[in-house]
Amino acid sequence: MYRFFIQPQIDKINNSLIGYELLLKQKTDDGWRPPANFSDVPSHTLASVLISTTKLLSLKIGSVSVNINRNQLMEKEVRDAIIEAQSILRPLRVVVELTEDVPNKPWSNSELIPLIQEFINYGMDFSLDDCGTGVNQLEQITELVPLASEIKFAIQNFGEKLRDSEIEQKVVFWRNFSQQHKLRFILEGIEDEQDDSLADSLKIDLRQGYFYGKPHLLKLENDNFD
Repeated sequence: MYRFFIQPQIDKINNSLIGYELLLKQKTDDGWRPPANFSDVPSHTLASVLISTTKLLSLKIGSVSVNINRNQLMEKEVRDAIIEAQSILRPLRVVVELTEDVPNKPWSNSELIPLIQEFINYGMDFSLDDCGTGVNQLEQITELVPLASEIKFAIQNFGEKLRDSEIEQKVVFWRNFSQQHKLRFILEGIEDEQDDSLADSLKIDLRQGYFYGKPHLLKLENDNFD
């Protein structure tokens, strides 16, 4: 069984909520856990849960972000569900985040670009998630950057705190890259006051992490579990 959890994204400088990210989790004997491999989630299941979840959302915010990897992007059923989600949520905007997951086929950017453009044509934003990891390395996303409205960098992917100098250098690189390309930059993985203060010092407005709110389960109608 799969359900979405939602986590807030905040504008720290303006002290405002800018959106939520939908995070897919699977119910296991050990509780709710992210799927070991998101590509193993059946397309029809992802599509069904996304549409059902979208119908429950009436949030007075700017956007809802949905994660997909390259395999899922190539699935028409998944793309159609995201397009339907946008039609349900309008005027709230769907942001499609392309994750760093390594695909099971070497999909080329030329194959991905028309599919991403279709989302944009429907009024959605495109985001490059977890940049600097997996297949979202700079050299692999350069052709996708012109389509993007947003870049995200996740501290937790490197197993260190923001106060680690090497991680800080990476954050500064992607912050500057985003500014140069006039993209939103969201820093993920802010866990405590020290991370928050350092993000302040780096003049990063948009943030996400446990310090601002943990993901919480969004139950569907007739769900009777915790």
